[in-house]
Amino acid sequence: MHWQLRTQILQLDKPVFMGIVNVTPDSFSDGGHFFTTDNAVRHALELVRSGAGILDLGGESTRPGSSGVSADEELQRLLPVIEHLRRLKVSVPISVDTAKADVAQKVIRYGAEIINDVSGLADPAMIDVLRRSGAGYCLTHTQGIPKTMQDNPHYKDVTQEVLAFLRERRSGLIASGIMPQRIAVDPGLGFGKTAEHNWQLVEEMDKFLALDSPLLVGHSRKRFLAARFADRDEGTHFVTKILLEKGVHIVRVHCLEQRTSGEC
Repeated sequence: MHWQLRTQILQLDKPVFMGIVNVTPDSFSDGGHFFTTDNAVRHALELVRSGAGILDLGGESTRPGSSGVSADEELQRLLPVIEHLRRLKVSVPISVDTAKADVAQKVIRYGAEIINDVSGLADPAMIDVLRRSGAGYCLTHTQGIPKTMQDNPHYKDVTQEVLAFLRERRSGLIASGIMPQRIAVDPGLGFGKTAEHNWQLVEEMDKFLALDSPLLVGHSRKRFLAARFADRDEGTHFVTKILLEKGVHIVRVHCLEQRTSGEC
């Protein structure tokens, strides 16, 4: 298995850890910690030194209840960090967590290799950006928007419904001219799902391998972990082990110590 990115191929014969760099004042776990360019770059370099194979930069919080920011504000947060990391010739691909086609287009010009879109392709213009740029794309399942997605999420069978959503959207991307090798999928833990939904998805995560795409999962420090663990880092470590046993290719975490211990 591999993931074709904008200018390189990411080999997935062993698990890859995607390190989270939130350049925001209000993300649920580390909002404000890396809000300045210097702090964000310092954290990104530490993640790479610790073994991150991808850096995932976010300029807009997608925590439950968040309202979002304008494309201009998102870019003001992201571009200086990307530019600095490119100058330093950081050794791993840069991913940007955005749902906006305008933001995606600009960050790709600055050197981003991947667009990590947690909206499930809410912006139809994203398809054209991906087709023209050749960037890698992560398609995520979500139910609703961040501001309201946790109000009353409901499924008859969450695994089957999320699987059907990802299969349909992935097929639509391919029909629109996006190479299948450029598409990764993410079941979207925490995005419009109860704790019970999230735990069912974790337990049945291997079913998503049937999509024959790189499987990326972001579970780090999310609220559903508190249903079984008093400490979310301990919960993150526990779930990471399950995901790797089930064949997940890319695991998105806040710190790399979560690979081997329950502490950060």
